[in-house]
Amino acid sequence: MVRQMLRDWPADKLFWWSCRLEPPGNFGQQLAAQALAVIPEKLYPHQRWCAQKSWLLERIWTPWAARHFQRTCRQFQPETVWIIPHAWAIPPLARALSARRMKYHATMQDFMDMGNYVGRHGVDLTQRLVGQAEWLYARATTRDATSHPMIAELHSRTGKPAAQMLHAGIESGELARLGSRGAKTDGSIRIAHAGTIQVPEVFAFFVSALREIRGRLARPLTLEFYGNHSYRSQPWFDPAWMNEHGNLPAAELSAALRSCDWGFAPMALTDADPRYNRFSFPTKFISYLAAGLPVITVGHPESSVVKMAAAHPVGICATTRDAAALAGQLVAGLSEPDPAAKYREGIRQCAETEFNASRMRATLYACLRECALVAPGDKP
Repeated sequence: MVRQMLRDWPADKLFWWSCRLEPPGNFGQQLAAQALAVIPEKLYPHQRWCAQKSWLLERIWTPWAARHFQRTCRQFQPETVWIIPHAWAIPPLARALSARRMKYHATMQDFMDMGNYVGRHGVDLTQRLVGQAEWLYARATTRDATSHPMIAELHSRTGKPAAQMLHAGIESGELARLGSRGAKTDGSIRIAHAGTIQVPEVFAFFVSALREIRGRLARPLTLEFYGNHSYRSQPWFDPAWMNEHGNLPAAELSAALRSCDWGFAPMALTDADPRYNRFSFPTKFISYLAAGLPVITVGHPESSVVKMAAAHPVGICATTRDAAALAGQLVAGLSEPDPAAKYREGIRQCAETEFNASRMRATLYACLRECALVAPGDKP
């Protein structure tokens, strides 16, 4: 999302501060300079000694990182600042910005009291991170967030409105191409899954339904996997009708998705982790729309992606936890001879209304201009 929104920004005026060390070349964006307040690898709370490591990060690393951020701002003299309060970037940003009056734009991507964070760091720390992130969001000059439910939640908790929903966007060329997607002629039903499987139990449930109905469909069905992870070792994986393609560059992935018939976007079917399920939004849903694919959405009725799929007729939307009921929905939907044509208008409308990259970029740039630390034309 950051790379896409800043693609037109002059590289000689783009500076990056982070507490995460990216592999060489992984950032994928030309920069004038980069400053890293890196957390030592052995101190990062991954699995072991999380509470003790988190204590050290809060009390020793955070004050140092906050000073590092302030020095970076003095060194680079930015004209405008965009922050993304996420994970361990939150404490030093909150500490630094509480000590220095500065305009900035804030983008909220995830809530830090999601289940996996609570399990790793405990309730007390995650609640502090949530409070600090909400303070950063409320104090921002302008702000946005990753889903409509998240925007509503933050508005209710902070009283501050958002400029827009900001997520991965669909570019003008992709929007124009949505109306010209023709019907496939190879006689198969290809379902794509892009990225990491975040809800393995739901994915296994979906595969079991597909296995049940494959013999009832008029055309052969395959599952196509695109992403970093291999799932060949999973008990549900069947190489007879499942294919792995690895992690493809963006242009190649887009072309590969256009060769499929459907995209699959699962979320949890229970509300056990509502802070993730209700407020985060899977990027794969947007990737499918950009490729003109109808989407098979499976999840809890209150999940952000199901609410989006229910608001726009973009494909099959299932919330049932009953295997027979899901199989019935899939048989009916996958028997459609030309799903791209059936859902074309809904896909176009959703893409244009919710994920227009040019409009998102223009709104973000207007926010960044409002956050300018110097008058237009002045030397920073």
